[in-house]
Amino acid sequence: MLVLTRKSGEKLVIGHEIEVTVLEVRGKHVKIGIQAPDSVKIVRAELRQSHPDSYDEAEANETSIPEESWCRRPMAVS
Repeated sequence: MLVLTRKSGEKLVIGHEIEVTVLEVRGKHVKIGIQAPDSVKIVRAELRQSHPDSYDEAEANETSIPEESWCRRPMAVS
């Protein structure tokens, strides 16, 4: 596991298409933003652990993942 220290407003890049930004740090809570292509599934680990069969099956069949597990992606602003 790679461990990095970042401050609010700083970013890291994964591969060529995924960018993670530290948006806010308050005490023990960190708010992050993830910018990635729509083809990249982004799910909180605790949701995947609580419903592992749903995610494995969805990936195998390319079916939808339950809506309550979706990460909100920012809308493009013109």
